[in-house]
Amino acid sequence: MELIVLWDIDHTLIDNSGVSKEIYGGAFTALTGAAPTRPARTEGRTDRLIMRDMFALDGLPEPEWSVVEGALARAGEDRFEDLRRRGTALPGVREILKAASAQDSWVSSVLTGNIAANARVKVSAFGLDSLLDLSVGAYGADALQRPDLVAVARERVQRLRGVREGTPVVLVGDTPRDVEAALATGSGIIAVASGIHTPEELATAGASEVLPDLSDTGRLLQILETFAAR
Repeated sequence: MELIVLWDIDHTLIDNSGVSKEIYGGAFTALTGAAPTRPARTEGRTDRLIMRDMFALDGLPEPEWSVVEGALARAGEDRFEDLRRRGTALPGVREILKAASAQDSWVSSVLTGNIAANARVKVSAFGLDSLLDLSVGAYGADALQRPDLVAVARERVQRLRGVREGTPVVLVGDTPRDVEAALATGSGIIAVASGIHTPEELATAGASEVLPDLSDTGRLLQILETFAAR
């Protein structure tokens, strides 16, 4: 039974301990010469939207996206050691990623608002990169809105891994935006309350499966298998 599993990164796979917002602030300062008026507002939004809002809040014109993406990538690379020192992989993450990657008919990748370079920085800081098929993931430079990333990942998985069209997709994430992206695209959703959102908020957003975190490998595999069987 084939399955495409797409994991969010921040507060789902890792705790970045504030480094993520420092990356946005660092990129903004590098491009403008001044610190942003307010910290970046993330909550499952794509990097395109996050940076666009930061410029708008300070009344500044938005540079070309390629320039912004380059600044974000440099800021992320510069903070790799800070992330590794201060952050952590969340409970159970390594075990469930190993289990998912061992399934011959599954593709396990990421769907994240981070640009690809910073997604790799974040997972490699904790040795998770080898457990994910990052080349078929969907990233914050691929679309403005999170639901549109699902089609990007689907196309890459089909083209690069030969997975048949119509293979079930499951998103795993910690925000209502992850839930909304799944519901808008006919994907399955497993919501985890390992970020700032409560189980009640995630259930209200429409998630039928809500877990406190990813620590129960057996339970999570059972849920994923039910999606694969649909």
